[in-house]
Amino acid sequence: MFIDTILALKMVWTTALKEADLPQGSRRVVKLNQQSLLLLNQDGHIYAVSNTCPHLKLPLSKGKIVDGAIVCPFHRSAFDLCSGAAKDWTPFPPVVGKVLGMVSAEKPLPVFPVKVEQGEILVDLAV
Repeated sequence: MFIDTILALKMVWTTALKEADLPQGSRRVVKLNQQSLLLLNQDGHIYAVSNTCPHLKLPLSKGKIVDGAIVCPFHRSAFDLCSGAAKDWTPFPPVVGKVLGMVSAEKPLPVFPVKVEQGEILVDLAV
């Protein structure tokens, strides 16, 4: 109980958009506190991740969702939607992709807790 209270105090819930504005299978880019976030409604879950790939800082908004991960449309790095962990780091283009991967060390994609209350999607930006 005490730990839950401490954790709740650190959370900074910010309204991102109305739940109705993010139907199943859709995505939206929102800017909250100077951060570009990608909200996804995928398989009954709402995810909030940074809209910036950690590799070369390119946008992820057009990335495909494959096996619970978002895949960067540029170098095909894949990041777990729940944890942000890199599942694959710059596999594209063949041969050159691995070299490009050395430009920037493998990093996780920032992910943010999400909750829905009274028809509003809220994102915790304190993470």
